Amino acid sequence: MFNRGVNLSRSNNGVGRGALIFIFVTVFIDLLGVGILIPITPFIVRQFNTDALTVAMLSASYSLFQFAAAPLLGWLSDRYGRRPVLLLSLFGTAIGYFVFGAAGALWLLFLARIIDGITGGNISIAQAFIADVTPPQDRSKAFGLIGAAFGLGFIIGPALGGALSNISLSAPAYFAGALALANVALGYFILPESLPLEQRIREPFTWAKVNPASALWDALKRPNLTALLFALFGFNFAFSGLQNNFSLFTLERFDWGPNQNAILFSFVGVVGVIMQAAIVRRLVPRFGDRRLAVFGMGLQAVTYALIAFIPQAWMLFPVLGALSVGNSLTTPTLTSMVSNQVSHQEQGSILGVTQSLNALTRVFGPLWAGLVFDTIGIGAPYWTGAIFIAIALALVIGSKPATPIVQGAPARSAVGIQVAGK
Repeated sequence: MFNRGVNLSRSNNGVGRGALIFIFVTVFIDLLGVGILIPITPFIVRQFNTDALTVAMLSASYSLFQFAAAPLLGWLSDRYGRRPVLLLSLFGTAIGYFVFGAAGALWLLFLARIIDGITGGNISIAQAFIADVTPPQDRSKAFGLIGAAFGLGFIIGPALGGALSNISLSAPAYFAGALALANVALGYFILPESLPLEQRIREPFTWAKVNPASALWDALKRPNLTALLFALFGFNFAFSGLQNNFSLFTLERFDWGPNQNAILFSFVGVVGVIMQAAIVRRLVPRFGDRRLAVFGMGLQAVTYALIAFIPQAWMLFPVLGALSVGNSLTTPTLTSMVSNQVSHQEQGSILGVTQSLNALTRVFGPLWAGLVFDTIGIGAPYWTGAIFIAIALALVIGSKPATPIVQGAPARSAVGIQVAGK
C-alpha cells in the first residue's frame, strides 16, 4: 500500500528539487497541526491540574517515547525507504490528535501524547529524505525548507488554534487530527521514494541496533560528532523549555490568553519563514554553516536573557523576533554539520539519533523549565536557558570544522547500526 511512488536519484537536478517541494508541503501540514495546539495546551491541562510541572510532564511524555522510538523509525527508513515510514508516522500523529481532543481525563491526554511520540519520526525522516536528494554543500539550504515549513506552521497554526479555541478547547485538536489524515492522503499520492533499493541496508533487524541509549552513545563516541551533538542538546534544551512554558509565562506576567499568544507565535513564524526561505540560503554560501550557527546561538543567548526580565508585553515582539532570527540561523546549519559527517547510508540512522537527542531535550527541557518556574521564579527558565545556549555556543566554537563525507565514501557506523557495504 505505502510503496507506491517513484525513486529519485541523489542529484541536484529538477527531480530532486521537486522532491523537496513535496517534503515541504508534507512537513508544513504536519507542523500546522503542531502550531494549532501550542497556545491552548496549557489551558487544556489546567482543566485537570494548574501547576507548570504537569504541563511540562505532558510534553515530556511525548518526547520520552519519541526518544525510544526514533532510532527504530530511522532504521526502518534506511531498510524499507523513507516514504512508507513517513506516512505511517503521520497516521500515528492523527490518532494522537483525535485522542487528545476526546480526552476527558488527564491520563487520556498523556495517552494521546504517548501515541504521537511512538510514531513521531516525521521530521528526522523528512531530513533524511532531503539528505538523500541533495549534495552535502546544499544541505543547509535544503534543511532551511524544513525550517520554513515550521515557520509557516507557526504563522497559521497558532492563529487557527486561538480562533478554534473560541468554539471549544477540543476543537483545535480535532482539526489538527483531520489535517494529519489529509497529510497522509496527500503523501500517498504525491510523495515519491528517495532511497533506491540498492542503497538500503540489508542486515536483519536486532533490538541492539535500535536501542536509543546505545545508538546515542555510539554516535557520541565519534570525535567528529561529539561536540556537535552536545551543542544540539544544549540549544534544543533551552528552546524546548521556552516553547512549552511560554504561554504560562505570558499568562502570569502579562495576563495573556490563547489569542494574544497566537498573535505573538504567528509573528515569530513570519520572521522564521522569511529567514529560512529567503535569507539563510543566501547567507550559507557566503559565511558557511559554522559561522552562521555561532552567530545564531550568540543572538539567542542574549534574547533568552532579555525575556527573563522583560517589563512590558509589547517588548516581546522585537525580542522574540530576534530570537527567531537566531533560531533560523542555528537549526539548519547545525543539522547540516551533523549530516555532512556521515555517509549516505547512515543519513536515516544519524538523523534518527539527532531526533532521539532532541526528544531527550523535550523531556528534560520542559521539566527543568516547569520546575524552576514553580520554585525559583517565572523568569528562571529563560535566564537559565541563556546559560545552556552559551555552553552550546562554546562547544561549536571549539569543535573541529565539518568535513563533508563525499559521494560514494564507505559507510561508517554512526549509531551502532550495521550498514550495507561495511
